Amino acid sequence: MTRQLPIRLTVALAALAVPLLGSANTSGQQAGARQGAPPAAQTAPATPAAQTAPAKPAAPPASAPVPASAPEGYSYRAEGRRDPFVSLLNRGTDVRQRTAEGLAGLLASDVVLKGILQNRGTFLAIVQGPDGKRQYIAHPNDRFADGVVKAITADSMLILQEVNDPLSLTKQREIRKSLRSVEEVK
Repeated sequence: MTRQLPIRLTVALAALAVPLLGSANTSGQQAGARQGAPPAAQTAPATPAAQTAPAKPAAPPASAPVPASAPEGYSYRAEGRRDPFVSLLNRGTDVRQRTAEGLAGLLASDVVLKGILQNRGTFLAIVQGPDGKRQYIAHPNDRFADGVVKAITADSMLILQEVNDPLSLTKQREIRKSLRSVEEVK
């Protein structure tokens, strides 16, 4: 009786191991088929205990799901919401890339109106850059880095600035640069 218990235990374990070996063998055959190895080289030798146990048919291999084609490019549609990929810390900051010379390299918020000239019935503005050294003459419809001169009057210059704030609903705003501030007029 004591010798029959280990044999029965071995047979029971072998019966449980056959399906596991069968599924491992089929997955090994799939890996070998992908790598180009012959399937005969990957069969495991049968043990005497496995031969006495009834063999269960191996489960059919699960086919790998074919991934759906990913979209080419992603574009975020705000639809009134905040873009989660835009930093809240640097919101609306100006990217200062001074690639152009003259007025085209200046930002509308950086220029200071120094004077107004009248030439043949049209007004011209004398503006100073942020460095305080160079001065430029601006005509109506001249471009800045982020805007355009809309109009020049006898005492002010009107600039139509393009807003670079992703959370702002307005894309343009008007900036009026006055020759004299309100306090000086009093």
